[in-house]
Amino acid sequence: MTVGTVQRDIRVGMSGDEVASILGSPNIVTTDERRRETWVYDRVSSDRVYSASGGGAGIPLIAGVSGNSGVARTSQRTLTVVIRFDERRLVRDFSYRSSSF
Repeated sequence: MTVGTVQRDIRVGMSGDEVASILGSPNIVTTDERRRETWVYDRVSSDRVYSASGGGAGIPLIAGVSGNSGVARTSQRTLTVVIRFDERRLVRDFSYRSSSF
């Protein structure tokens, strides 16, 4: 699930079955005082990039140390989508928020 998928494919008036076929099962389902459902999707993805530098060329291995060094960088992306349904179980509105860190 991506922001692009939500922007492109989710529309007011869609049925819950249509939403589920596009986004899958929600993480949380709640109802309000009028028994209207709200679906919450919360996704987190992590990327880890390792950049190696070969500064140890020609240096013999000592106790398992190769002489190579590098830098690891980890980033995370979150996407939260909230979809509110009306009494007929059709999308009445939706919102989303994404962040990266």
